[in-house]
Amino acid sequence: MSSIIGKRVNGRTYYYAADSARVDGRPRIVAQRYLGTAEDVEAALSRVAAEPEHTRHLPFGEVAAVWGVIRRLDLAGIVDEVVGRQRAAVSAGTCLALAVLHRATAGRADPGRWWPEVSRLIRPEPPAQLWERGRFRRAMRRLGPVERGEVEARVSAAVRGQLGASGGLPALIVDVPHLGAPAVPDCGELAGMSVLVSRDGAIPLLTQEHLRDRDDCAPYGVLAQRLAERYREHAGAGEITVVYDAGTHPRPHPDTGLGFVGGLLPGDHPELLAYPATARRPVDQRRLPGLTALDTRIVMDGVSRRVILTHSETLHAAQARGFTEALGQAARRLDGLAEALAAGGNRRSRDHVLAEISRITRVRWVERVLVTVLHGSTPGELRLHWHIDETARRRVAAEFFGKQLLVTDRDSWRAADVITAYRARYHLDSTFGRLSAPQAPERGDAERIAVHRMISVLAVAVLHLMRQEATEAGLDLSVRELFEQLAGIEETVLRYPSTGGRPRTRRVITDRTEVQQRLYDLFGLDRSAPGRR
Repeated sequence: MSSIIGKRVNGRTYYYAADSARVDGRPRIVAQRYLGTAEDVEAALSRVAAEPEHTRHLPFGEVAAVWGVIRRLDLAGIVDEVVGRQRAAVSAGTCLALAVLHRATAGRADPGRWWPEVSRLIRPEPPAQLWERGRFRRAMRRLGPVERGEVEARVSAAVRGQLGASGGLPALIVDVPHLGAPAVPDCGELAGMSVLVSRDGAIPLLTQEHLRDRDDCAPYGVLAQRLAERYREHAGAGEITVVYDAGTHPRPHPDTGLGFVGGLLPGDHPELLAYPATARRPVDQRRLPGLTALDTRIVMDGVSRRVILTHSETLHAAQARGFTEALGQAARRLDGLAEALAAGGNRRSRDHVLAEISRITRVRWVERVLVTVLHGSTPGELRLHWHIDETARRRVAAEFFGKQLLVTDRDSWRAADVITAYRARYHLDSTFGRLSAPQAPERGDAERIAVHRMISVLAVAVLHLMRQEATEAGLDLSVRELFEQLAGIEETVLRYPSTGGRPRTRRVITDRTEVQQRLYDLFGLDRSAPGRR
């Protein structure tokens, strides 16, 4: 028990901060600290109330939120249980968990410089020597192929548990080239990864190497079936759909229970692009604002298939800007060629000049809009005239801009679900791209490459789980928007003048917007705040 007591000496009162406790059943003062006279106490309080000597802003929101999710998944515990505990200052599980935190929040920041700013959020705090290259590498050597597969399966179960699914979630299998890495022994080059993700939120659950360049390496469709079998083995029943990118012929998977969603090249189906805008209907104004679609059927390979023609205002605007830039670049190059020919110094044949014109205009849609005429037959007589066909330009915009064609055998799904499933690949690409991971290990070091890739997949799983939880709470944010909001929640350290002992420090969390406060509550950041554990 603490109290303030006064002692009167020679007519003056001196104050002490006293700590009392029972000793042998009787109250006794066990410690006391001299505070001084009333004037001394008043002066000290005045100094404390003064402005701080300096302040410092530290990252808080994104690090605390990600670390909270990593702890909820018990990532460190899962790894340590799989590889077995060892006599080391920092376990392999803690090393991996902190590597995932670093990958998800710090981008290319050097771990040694990043760690002092965030170590206050980790309890118990591992030693700074953790980030020594040799120490971390030795810890990760315990994660061989068998251990990585077991960790992946257990983390998948933990994610499903967080989402309230005791069995298999409806899942998608997508190909993600950004997960590629060089030189996988005995099987050509690694072109990417097949990733099985939850249908809602595109949260990675299992992965499978996607190999090409050799006849004896299994194609994507076969690997997708193997991945589905692994998922059913671990999670039980669950609807699984394979997603194919545009330009890759979507294939049914008979007798496997797998569905498919794929993209078609719009130019291959002009009859669908010719439908007027009035034939399309809004899909889902909340989930997919500005998106309209036509849900119809066509015959493909002798089979009636469901096809959805979509139009996105956002995509339309982006393609219009890109086309204007491409058209401008081609126009400038044609102007330069026309001026060179007009100068009369050309020594190239007519066929060579025509080939150069073809190279300039051989850009998507540009050749349909630029009209070129080459006059003359001998090199010195050649002259170029060109113009933009505005009617053709409007036709291209109306026919192609903003449109995608999707095909599926999931006839019972809503159009919004088909579209969201197809977009899962792009969401994963975007998240893997924003991680800005350090440079991958050197070519040929397959085990280090595999661990590097595993850390990235786990980081994406955590980020997408956070995004899904925010979505379920009514916050429709992309991963980038989510982190922008969380990054705006900082910790401010206020350092006040000394009152006779060490300088007084106070830590406060910065003001929050309504969205930030909802995220603050959603991820329990008040329970993770420094000094509040």
